[in-house]
Amino acid sequence: MSKKKPVKAAASSLRGVANMEEARTWVASRGIEELECVVPDQAGVARGKIMPASKFFNAPAMNLPSSIFHQTIAGEYPDEDVPGAGDPADADLVLEPDFSTLSVVPWASDPTAQLIHDCYHRDGRPIEVAPRQLLRRVIELYTKKGWFPIVAPEIEFYLVKPNTDPDYPLEPPVGRSGRPETGRQSYSISAVNEFDDLFEDIYDYSEAQGLEIDTLIHEEGAAQMEINLRHGAPLELADQVFMFKRTIREAALAHNIYATFMAKPIANEPGSAMHIHQSVRDKAGKNIFSNAKGDPTPEFFAFIAGQQKYLPHVMCILAPYVNSYRRLTKAATAPINVAWGYDNRTTGLRVPPSKPESRRVENRIPSSDANPYLSIAASLAAGYLGMMEGGQPTEPVEGSAHGLDYDLPRGLLEAVALFEESEALEGVFGRSFMATYAAIKRGEFETFMRVISPWEREYLLLNV
Repeated sequence: MSKKKPVKAAASSLRGVANMEEARTWVASRGIEELECVVPDQAGVARGKIMPASKFFNAPAMNLPSSIFHQTIAGEYPDEDVPGAGDPADADLVLEPDFSTLSVVPWASDPTAQLIHDCYHRDGRPIEVAPRQLLRRVIELYTKKGWFPIVAPEIEFYLVKPNTDPDYPLEPPVGRSGRPETGRQSYSISAVNEFDDLFEDIYDYSEAQGLEIDTLIHEEGAAQMEINLRHGAPLELADQVFMFKRTIREAALAHNIYATFMAKPIANEPGSAMHIHQSVRDKAGKNIFSNAKGDPTPEFFAFIAGQQKYLPHVMCILAPYVNSYRRLTKAATAPINVAWGYDNRTTGLRVPPSKPESRRVENRIPSSDANPYLSIAASLAAGYLGMMEGGQPTEPVEGSAHGLDYDLPRGLLEAVALFEESEALEGVFGRSFMATYAAIKRGEFETFMRVISPWEREYLLLNV
């Protein structure tokens, strides 16, 4: 049960051009006055500059300080030395536009367009720690083998009342009935219809940007929704998730509602995930997970084995914040291990029912707060390493996997330690990125430790 809206055939023409001259024509034909020059940072936050369109086309190279890739979610910088991970002088990076991402900003008050940029050193080398570059590195490993990964993300999020005081818990918003949800409404059409005006805006904003929604459903939690995207190339889909998050937040704000992608925003409600469906094709477009008879191949099982072996080591990417681990608890709907099974939603790795040409592995571990570039890169890297090693997975689980032991780290610092100890991942990601990312996560944990929680006041204030 889902809500669908037809995608116009011309949607692809609304997004992306080939080069600067085509961009100039595209901007002029739409009367665009401003351009948002955007760079996704380690948290998936949009950094960059806004400038008049005329200046964009006439200005020399655009720059940003290298520190944008070393910032924590709190806007601070790690208090530790990271060898080879940054420029102590905080020199400028050179920004280069990716014209395939050019699209309008439909919620802007003046005619505005947006354009995702990549970052380079002045000598032309890509910035090693940039999330888009990391995903490209992983894709290139597949390309060298004649393989082409395909992904399809599913993103869960909550709608909540505006919350201007962080000391107060989040609450479901009031819909068109005048009442907030009080019970769980999994797959309810009427619960989605409570926010019809908001979702019409999301569809309209998405269509204007050339973004394609496959389905929209109501998830298990109160005012928890899920949007599924159509499958495609990893970098393109990561760009779409990056832009969708922004689109959903902006549409919600226009209706005096917050949209949050926190992994566990409400204590007694389910967490929010970003499931990633993954398959791999060869140069002829054939799915390498199925052979000519339609049976699973050694590569399929090795891919799963790689996910089982390495996903625990990239958990600080798939679950990047202290809050992320509140979602991963026993008896919850989120997985706590890397067990796998056929059409089994209790396992961390699910093989959905499909035809042989669509055989894929769904990674159900990432939370919706994860950076889409980094989480897709990490998940594909795990599968790639498995295929390189020719591993064999465990036996598939039949029935519930919720009673199995934890395979995944229970907290952020444990996850960072597992991340740093993996030599195989260092060979894929590079030492510079791994050192930078680990330092950022430790810095965020230290920020969290400065906050006294309600639990501590409730149980320790008068009892210890």
